[in-house]
Amino acid sequence: MFRTIKNALKTPDVRKRLLYTLILIIVFRFGCYISVPGVNNIALNEAMSNNNGIAGLIDMISGGAFSRFSVFAMSISPYITASIVIQLLAMIIPSLERLTKEGGEEGRQKINKYTKLLTIVLALIEGIGIYLSYRSSGIFVDSTFLTGALVVTGLVAGTSILMWLGEQITSKGIGNGISLLIFIGIVSRLPSGVSLIWNLIMPETGFSTIGLLTAIGIIIGALILVAGVVFVQQAERRVPVQYSKKVVGRKMVGAQSTHIPLKLAMAGVMPVIFASSFMTFPAMIIQIFVSDIANKTGFLAGLYKFSIATSTSNVGIGYSIANALVYLLLIVGFTFFYTYATFNPAEVSNNIKKNGGFIPGIRAGKPTTDYLSSIISKLTWFGGFFLALIAIIPMLLRFTNLNIAFGGTSILIVVGVALETIQQLESYLAMRHYKGFLE
Repeated sequence: MFRTIKNALKTPDVRKRLLYTLILIIVFRFGCYISVPGVNNIALNEAMSNNNGIAGLIDMISGGAFSRFSVFAMSISPYITASIVIQLLAMIIPSLERLTKEGGEEGRQKINKYTKLLTIVLALIEGIGIYLSYRSSGIFVDSTFLTGALVVTGLVAGTSILMWLGEQITSKGIGNGISLLIFIGIVSRLPSGVSLIWNLIMPETGFSTIGLLTAIGIIIGALILVAGVVFVQQAERRVPVQYSKKVVGRKMVGAQSTHIPLKLAMAGVMPVIFASSFMTFPAMIIQIFVSDIANKTGFLAGLYKFSIATSTSNVGIGYSIANALVYLLLIVGFTFFYTYATFNPAEVSNNIKKNGGFIPGIRAGKPTTDYLSSIISKLTWFGGFFLALIAIIPMLLRFTNLNIAFGGTSILIVVGVALETIQQLESYLAMRHYKGFLE
């Protein structure tokens, strides 16, 4: 990893991409400290002193922007939700499916345009919901329509700017723009995590042996978790492929042996991000129509508590267990969805057949498709359940006395995005190497 970063800094083109990305990240972090118009900062500090539930989850992803009620308070979550909706609609609407599969670059641009429009709509809904939820808490200078319009407009504008920053990092930076913004938001909470560990060891009463052992246990558990995530993210099943001899021009090309690398977690961290956004979205919508919903009873109150159980343990163990089960199913479901959206066994089988290749012991055509589908299915089941367990176990640990700053979801996102970014840098270095060789 360090060698890759060192080589990237030595390569002019890649170094420019890194510097451009760094500048945009600095802009993102500055924006996290710019409050939206109409906020009373003194009342804000009191209201946000005990962030939990949906607010705590948004604050984690946004890098503390929500607790400051900055223009980036909603983070990039509306864009993630919009991407999920568009991808699901592409499976049931034929015209969108054609744009996705056969539209090429023009189709991709249209899908991107639809996603942006839906992002603005969802950001507007979420912004209104956040304003209505905190209007009675006194964090705004007044409760007039003009103040509400300024607050909602500021939040929507912030999400739009983040969407643009993510696109710029993807196209002109080092790639993975949206994921990288989430990564930076989570990593920015690292100092507070270190502070929590230190407070376990050195509480106000002095040195604590139990606190030291607890801190060591948390660190060892985090290291094991990171190692497990790295292992699963990097593991792959190599399917051998044999190509027979054929005539190319006037030459006879000999038989070649290669393999198809099938990753154990082909979908990466996206299923976890999708599932988190999907689980918390109902709570955002309910807050728009029902004020002080957390202190009420009934169906909507139960649905709200169920939705926010992903990020808080204050709703009761029943809601948390039900939420964990649904969260698990969503992660596994999105893992299958994202895997088959990026890898089509039938298409790969046809490409192998057209190029005169075959998998040893497997007939070309449909048997090859079935064989690849079987492998992908087994890998996806394992990868999906692994992601779900890593995300759920720290949720259940909240019912203990341990105050874990970084949950399994955070570690999955941080490690997954870091690995993807390093791979992206390696691909840029490889491209630069080939260009230099050809020139």
